[in-house]
Amino acid sequence: MNALGGIPGAIALIWFALCWAGYQLYANTLRRDRSLMGATAAHRVRWMEQMVARDNRILDSTLLQTQAQSVSFFASTSILILGGLVALMGARDEAQAMVSGVPFAEKTDALGWEIKIGLLVMIFVYAFFKFTWSMRQYNYVALLVGATPPPGHPDCAASARRAAQMSHLAVDHFNDGIRAYYFGLAALGWFLHPWVFAAATTWVVLVLWRREFRSRTLAALKD
Repeated sequence: MNALGGIPGAIALIWFALCWAGYQLYANTLRRDRSLMGATAAHRVRWMEQMVARDNRILDSTLLQTQAQSVSFFASTSILILGGLVALMGARDEAQAMVSGVPFAEKTDALGWEIKIGLLVMIFVYAFFKFTWSMRQYNYVALLVGATPPPGHPDCAASARRAAQMSHLAVDHFNDGIRAYYFGLAALGWFLHPWVFAAATTWVVLVLWRREFRSRTLAALKD
């Protein structure tokens, strides 16, 4: 318990886990139809319906390549972050001395420091797996687009549904990876103080909710 920062540290860690899991359930399942993801899903369906009506699908392939490059960027960034975290474990004394210079920072023993670094490692490993799986799914979307028959074929409608469903899955995993980055930023607060960690977690949930359920971007997509 002391390694976590006492009772406040344990409470903050539990609050972090509950917030992340609870928001995932709320945004991905309970209120998905009212979210940014639900709005973009409708546009992806329209996209694939337009795709099957086109003879030349170079535009669709270019758009898919652009989206896959964005996912690839975050997957590569996750590897760089993980490398930095592993190096930070080896430079524990120097990093602890730097953090201890912050006036209200809580002192952490060696085990506590490794637990906090370990939490960040788990978060970005999770993000890496989400991004790489999203990349593979975008490849499958491109495969389905390439396999779509010419306009007027009886299988066109089914091909559009398959491609749209695969694109939904790719975007969902990409979005989960982006959320992991947000919660990774919240976890940095634990290095300062458990209550900073809890406050940062709450702030991240509010920012995510505001952007996914009450943003002008959502209003524009639904207009």
